[in-house]
Amino acid sequence: MSRMLEPQQIQASSTAPDFFNLPPPDLFGHRAARLHALAAGHPLGDYLNLVGDLCQVQQSLLDQPPAAPTPNPDRLLLCQQHGLPPLAFDSLVRDGAWQPWLEALLLRYSRPAQPAVQQALATLHDAAADQRKVWALALLSGQYASVPSALVPFLGAALQAAWCHWLLDMPSLALTPCSSLSQCPACGSPAMAGVIRHRGNQAGLRYLVCSLCTCQWHVVRVKCIYCDQSQGLQYTSLATDRHGPGQAPLRAESCPHCHSYLKLVYLEHDASAEALSADLATLALDLRLDQEGYLRQAPNLLLAPGNA
Repeated sequence: MSRMLEPQQIQASSTAPDFFNLPPPDLFGHRAARLHALAAGHPLGDYLNLVGDLCQVQQSLLDQPPAAPTPNPDRLLLCQQHGLPPLAFDSLVRDGAWQPWLEALLLRYSRPAQPAVQQALATLHDAAADQRKVWALALLSGQYASVPSALVPFLGAALQAAWCHWLLDMPSLALTPCSSLSQCPACGSPAMAGVIRHRGNQAGLRYLVCSLCTCQWHVVRVKCIYCDQSQGLQYTSLATDRHGPGQAPLRAESCPHCHSYLKLVYLEHDASAEALSADLATLALDLRLDQEGYLRQAPNLLLAPGNA
């Protein structure tokens, strides 16, 4: 026997936000455009342009995927049935289905004249498949000392393109929250940043952006995604931002309890902003927060964090 819903229950059901959002099919192209625009006059302009060129190659990989195996659909379904991330990076890296994406990226990327970049590309090209797996697992597990820093942007770009393609190509996608707020429900990777949306029934809501597959999932605002605390959170923006502190398109939410922070992009103040490009363009904010004793736990797979 069916049960009739009360009016308030119907309204709540109709306005409930989606738990997750898939990335748009032109995501990497949009990132490339933002990076190239932000590079003009920026102290890290050469690096932003390099990453922008990589994002253009990522978009070409999404538009024209390489001939490569895909994750086992039975395994994907089984993971979803048990509430596990279906594209769990640790097992799929070992499977090696992402390696043709790296080969395709190395083939399509126009090598710049810088000797260091050419050497990094040659190292990746000549490395054995098992060595690439070791580097990829280390990068995605946050063991940055085990990955040559010059390889990170190119290896990370290939991994992102493969996982994003698999995410967009998954049939009957059903995702459930992970045990940690900061963990992607699609692949289990940590969030790179958060986005505060500004339109429709998602206006004012926070969605975290996966560092690997680029899935976005809803997490309530004014809560530290690392320790679940809400008391005493502070919001910091760059002193050089032309906006007022409460109007800055990018702010870092720092927690006094676990001393971690997360960058947030406010689309209300810049509708064309994008998380990865905004993150790379505001590394000065990371330096400031590091000096103040805060820890960054959100990886950007196109950036080698050095000794941090």
